[in-house]
Amino acid sequence: MDVLVVGAGVVGLAIGRALALRGHSVIVAEADKAIGTGVSSRSSEVIHAGMYYPEGSLRARHCVKGSRKLYHFCEKHGVLHRRCGKLIVACDAKESAAIETLRARGDANGVPDLALLEPDEARRLEPNLSCALALLSPHTGIVDSHALMLALLGEIEDRGGAVALRTRVAALKQVDGQWQATFEGDEGGTLPFDGVVNAAGFGAPALAARTEGYPPNAVPRLHLARGNYFGCTGKPAFTRLIYPAPRIDGGLGIHLTLDLNGRVRFGPDVEWIDEPDYRVDPTRAASFYGAIRRYWPDLPEGALFPDYAGLRPKLTGPGEPAADFRVEGPAEHGLPRLVHLFGIESPGLTSSLSLAEDVADRLEA
Repeated sequence: MDVLVVGAGVVGLAIGRALALRGHSVIVAEADKAIGTGVSSRSSEVIHAGMYYPEGSLRARHCVKGSRKLYHFCEKHGVLHRRCGKLIVACDAKESAAIETLRARGDANGVPDLALLEPDEARRLEPNLSCALALLSPHTGIVDSHALMLALLGEIEDRGGAVALRTRVAALKQVDGQWQATFEGDEGGTLPFDGVVNAAGFGAPALAARTEGYPPNAVPRLHLARGNYFGCTGKPAFTRLIYPAPRIDGGLGIHLTLDLNGRVRFGPDVEWIDEPDYRVDPTRAASFYGAIRRYWPDLPEGALFPDYAGLRPKLTGPGEPAADFRVEGPAEHGLPRLVHLFGIESPGLTSSLSLAEDVADRLEA
């Protein structure tokens, strides 16, 4: 099967790899000048374990399965990563109840080795931590996401596939039993494909709307959320990731993450915006100090500085519970050999290899 995958972020590349490994001829079309410049470019690079998501949801299933696949892939391909572990902390009785619920959800989702820790147990692991209760997730980790995407690209090319940069798909329609893709630009034109996967991230709904035969009322509206990150001066005070109790909208709160060099950064917050904008407002640091000091009271004044921001394509807006991933194949929309992916945000990186297998199965069904 000749397959067009639209979008060369981590999910699109993982899908291209899965299809290439199954013997399909694959082209990954990317509108930008490089791979991984959209949602994948500015994430926290965390490998999640899967306790946050409702049992039976696509997020839960693909996060737990994808985590195992991702660690195996990184070990096999020499992609830098570290299984550093994470503590999710409660600072009062209400949050403690939420942490206990989170543990039960993680157990139901098949997350291994979760453990509730009393404050003194948590401080033995992280002496600078303040909490009323903590949930230890030893299989949470961090990864070099750009090295991961390069490794996925390498496997696509090794199997005869290719990534076409600066290649925007203007429209899709069925002609004589195939999908005809129309491309924009000086090198535009049309090409036929047996199957198409829309993994265009922010651009996925717009491409669905430009797909002949796809129901207009099924095209979702994306809500754009910016997540701001702040770096921290001084010697790192923690060796594990530190997360507060989760929020009702699915946000994970202003948490402490580490990069592979041990550098500390805090974020993301959730800032609803109308247009893509990666600038970090330095004044937002004021709200960060209060949130962080709930679990790290000794955060020095003036230690935070603007680092970077990431954008997330959310299917729900302010004050609404987080939506599940939407992965729609022929069984959902009735169009042959076509899969659309909508709202693939966190834990999209962790889920990428599992999502890729799911998409390949739907395309081949």
